[in-house]
Amino acid sequence: MFGSISEEMEVNVGASEAWTVYGTLRLAEIVSQQLSDVVHKIDVLEGDGGAGTVLLLTFQPDPSGGSSPWHKEKFTVVDNEKLTKQVEVIEGGYLEKGLDLFRIKLEIFEKQRPQADTDSSCITKVTVEFETKDYAAANLAVTGFQVFVTIMKCANDYLTKNNSKQVLLPTA
Repeated sequence: MFGSISEEMEVNVGASEAWTVYGTLRLAEIVSQQLSDVVHKIDVLEGDGGAGTVLLLTFQPDPSGGSSPWHKEKFTVVDNEKLTKQVEVIEGGYLEKGLDLFRIKLEIFEKQRPQADTDSSCITKVTVEFETKDYAAANLAVTGFQVFVTIMKCANDYLTKNNSKQVLLPTA
């Protein structure tokens, strides 16, 4: 079974400014600083933020007393022209819980504005794609997706310095 889920959010900065966070390791720094209640730490195991970079994410311990969940992820695509980053979990986390694939795709799109409007804005989009033979594991992907929506909201808050003009856009 293959599935995907996505969400978009408008942020009041230009696409190139948003990419300075989403397209670099700055996103990991922001997450480590501002979402410490979710992510315990992020270690760069190899790379400089481009394709091939490998991160180790350690999440906060499970409140029920379980061990801290973790996963390694690899940046498989970092496209500075299309403003797209694709990341795959390569070890641990959801792969140990029944998913065969867990991929995160981050995209930035410049928002079309009327010529008279001088404000810049863009659309940030997060998509999680997953594959599993275990239908129960598919629920894990949906739960995991919410973490990445939270990360997107955190990054967008950082970009707009908590500007309240952010708008969630429904996706099909």
